[in-house]
Amino acid sequence: MQSVLIVIHLLVVIALVAVVLLQRSEGGVLGAGGGGGFMTGRGQANALSRATAILATMFFVTSLAMSIIASWSRAPRSIIDSAAPASSSAPAAPAAPAAPGNLLDQLKQMQNQPGGAPAAPGAPAQEPPK
Repeated sequence: MQSVLIVIHLLVVIALVAVVLLQRSEGGVLGAGGGGGFMTGRGQANALSRATAILATMFFVTSLAMSIIASWSRAPRSIIDSAAPASSSAPAAPAAPAAPGNLLDQLKQMQNQPGGAPAAPGAPAQEPPK
């Protein structure tokens, strides 16, 4: 579906560029050498103006449709899940398997475990009893 829409969009873009280039300019620089063409006068201006408006509308519609289709396939993700752990020079001790739930639930479980409560900041480290 998306590739078909891209092809249609490219055809509309090419046609829009061609129609805009066929129009006579107001300054007369680009249209100065042309005396006659396949269409002349008011009929040419009406047909090319109408074609430009139709192609411009089709361009905006296909652009919006492509952005909507692209947003459907985008899945929401968390920054916390995609963050890589900080690498340290010393190997870390093996960690316990992560419990299901979010980060706050895991911290609450660590506090409820015996000996799992973290020390207060600035407090001296306690040695385990012997």
